[in-house]
Amino acid sequence: MSRRASGTSGAPVARTGSFASGPYAPPTPSRTLTVASADGARLHVEVHGPQDAPPVVLSHGWTCSTAFWAAQIRDLAADHRVIAYDQRGHGRSPASPACTTRALADDLEAVLAETLTRGEQALIVGHSMGGMTVMAAADRPRFREHAAAVLLCSTGSSRLIAEARVVPLRAGRIRSWITGRVLGSRAPLGPVTPVAKSVLKYATMGAGSAPHRVEACARIVHACPRAVRHAWGAVLAALDLDHGVRELHAPTAVLHGASDRLTPPVHAHALVAALPRCVGLTELAGVGHMTPIEAPELVTGRIRELVTTYVTGAGPADAHEQGSTPAQIKEGA
Repeated sequence: MSRRASGTSGAPVARTGSFASGPYAPPTPSRTLTVASADGARLHVEVHGPQDAPPVVLSHGWTCSTAFWAAQIRDLAADHRVIAYDQRGHGRSPASPACTTRALADDLEAVLAETLTRGEQALIVGHSMGGMTVMAAADRPRFREHAAAVLLCSTGSSRLIAEARVVPLRAGRIRSWITGRVLGSRAPLGPVTPVAKSVLKYATMGAGSAPHRVEACARIVHACPRAVRHAWGAVLAALDLDHGVRELHAPTAVLHGASDRLTPPVHAHALVAALPRCVGLTELAGVGHMTPIEAPELVTGRIRELVTTYVTGAGPADAHEQGSTPAQIKEGA
């Protein structure tokens, strides 16, 4: 599953689409670094918070950037070391000729190698394509060395086009064909207009999402270069990482929005059934695909719970480790 995205190999440029102030303005990192992946691709990495605090690694989704995690970073950086990076071609990471699930895994391993000490344990959080990155890296030695636990947000391992509900038609070949053309389009998204925000909200967010959150998502998504969006969209259309789910042996929690049209709840339930050590399913009522922006407090709260339980060791043993069925937690946004 290899695709090519055109773009410069020069110095990283700001393509975050973020706000200059307010709750979705990205906090200033303690330090930034450029990490080289296995094929030489350069990745923009940010580290926030105290150096000696428990680490959390954030991997964003398709068409997004580190700006997507602004709310989580702002909250967690007070008492966590938060490591966030731009996927290749996104944000401040230059585009690369290689767009593959192997490259995603290489990139995550490179970030872990540069930001964590040998044997150091972290919570690794992946949203959408970031969750797929985790699945792709699940059998990698470096990933297994550092993953104390995992949180998969709004993601799936296969059949993304077949299950997506962004096109309001019944499931079948016609809907899948149209969905593939829409998500893999080369067309520019253009400026963030009221119409553009309405389209993005319908496709990726819950009906009750606040206007300022829709604005934040739209700015981030529209900042992604169209060649990068197209190249990675083609990879996601053919995605099959079911084997990666079965290799993900770290304690793994799943979180999804009940109104997600891009990766509907069927994906979350499939993950829960296939994961070797699932430690809970959290369903957010009224929330769509952009869970960290739509329900920031609930997502951040789940991150804190998992860090306490698996990274610092201060929390109670999870229900799954005691032999029970993982709990399904239904929460409102």
